[in-house]
Amino acid sequence: MLKSIDPILNADVLYALRAMGHGDDLVICDTNFPADSVARQTALGRLLRIDGVTAGRAARAILSLLPLDSFVDKPASRMEVVGQPDEVPMVQKEVQAEIDVAEGRAWPMGSIDRFAFYDLAKKAYCVIQTGERRFYGCFIFKKGVIPPDVT
Repeated sequence: MLKSIDPILNADVLYALRAMGHGDDLVICDTNFPADSVARQTALGRLLRIDGVTAGRAARAILSLLPLDSFVDKPASRMEVVGQPDEVPMVQKEVQAEIDVAEGRAWPMGSIDRFAFYDLAKKAYCVIQTGERRFYGCFIFKKGVIPPDVT
């Protein structure tokens, strides 16, 4: 255990969060996502896991350390519901709430068609699979920067 670090963040996830650079993408996915095959195509090249938690809980832990990219309009995106792209399931509302709390303001997610989401996920830095069993618990976060201390 470490002080001030959410205990669900394991060593592999902490390594990936630290190794990512500005503009790199991170995928948080549910249990139905083809996580292993997609993760093999990412920059990290292997699947990371945060088992036994919802997507919202994983997002809270990740966003406690990962800044979202303020240089783009939509630094967080959700997978669209097939055939109903404007529908926002409860799992996605929960993650949106975690984003808003972490950023201290409302910052609506973008939405991405299912197959376009798969393509973007393959180009991400890493994929983190959660224990989320609800459908459409899949998200992409773009890493931002932490400004320097002003002296």
